[in-house]
Amino acid sequence: MHRKRWIWEQEKYPNFTYDRDLIESLHNKASFKQGKLSSYLSILDNKKLEEFKEEAIIDETMSTSAIESDYLKRESVRDSIRKKLGLLELYENTEYKTDNLVAIQFDVNSNYSQELEIEKIYSWHSSIFPTGYSEGIRINVASFRDEGEMNIVSSRGISSEKLYYTAPPSDILIDEVHEFLIWFNKTDDTLIKSAIAHLWFLIIHPFDDGNGRISRVIGDLILSRIENIQVSKIYSFSKSINKDKKNYYKALEATTGFKKKNDPLDITQWLIWFLETFIKSIDETLDKLAYIKIKTNFWDIHKDDNLNSRQQKVLNKILDIGVDNFEGGLTKSKYISISKTSSATATRDIKELLDKKCIYQIENTVGRGTKYSILI
Repeated sequence: MHRKRWIWEQEKYPNFTYDRDLIESLHNKASFKQGKLSSYLSILDNKKLEEFKEEAIIDETMSTSAIESDYLKRESVRDSIRKKLGLLELYENTEYKTDNLVAIQFDVNSNYSQELEIEKIYSWHSSIFPTGYSEGIRINVASFRDEGEMNIVSSRGISSEKLYYTAPPSDILIDEVHEFLIWFNKTDDTLIKSAIAHLWFLIIHPFDDGNGRISRVIGDLILSRIENIQVSKIYSFSKSINKDKKNYYKALEATTGFKKKNDPLDITQWLIWFLETFIKSIDETLDKLAYIKIKTNFWDIHKDDNLNSRQQKVLNKILDIGVDNFEGGLTKSKYISISKTSSATATRDIKELLDKKCIYQIENTVGRGTKYSILI
């Protein structure tokens, strides 16, 4: 008798279960972080906000591909974004591949209020695989796989392949995706929904390739809906996933049936990983915004100090990366290196910064080892 190993084989699938008290607590924490991020937006002028959005799109485009070991050039992605925004001429040379991937991000950012339909998913898939090939192998593009079940195995050679997951057979994929879309379009948009949608589409695994990227796009679409685009695009969730890729796959393995558990439909571990990773993503952006807030406050205090360009350059260098992140503190030699000035000029500049209370001397540092920090 066939043992029902995989999550989609279970009788009550897709009625996923999870520890509601634990997950609701994490969800509330994540939602609080979102609110905090939203409140920080007021410190950004329009130019800075657009810079944040651009960097987030770059990070999302690059990271969701990097998770699949497909590495893009940052400047190529940036050029594709600027072309999309009309900041580059249409005939200017950009990479077709990055143009398509950036177009997906713009679609998710702009058309998030529409119902999700299969044709939309097909269009994203076409953008990921415009040539109809994946790593030199012809695949079905904008249509589902058509050859039975799909085995997800390790890539350590045929003799030592390890089976991690078997996706549903091709003859039920239309029904599976149809059920998914009904749920997607009638369910309220929450972070938990984003996590479940991401997981559920991966469980179905309807395409020959690109399932992970499409899953992340679908999850990202819900984030855009939740935040009504104001916040969702100043952070990149896929960037945080890529940083923790090993645990991303471990959470999936613990959920989809690779590892046996008492309740085969329990997705608690996946939801914990998803929400904790989401919180890390928000925290990273909050840290960047905190630096901007500190920098803004600093220059408000010192706006009438008439600091020279060298002094401004050194102070901005430290403020941009964060005072606590400027390793070893500011020394005279670092000042000379950053400002490209002479030793005598550096001495005068530093004395003036001390007099104007822009910096202070760190305790127990003297002589050549004297260190300074910005007074914030």
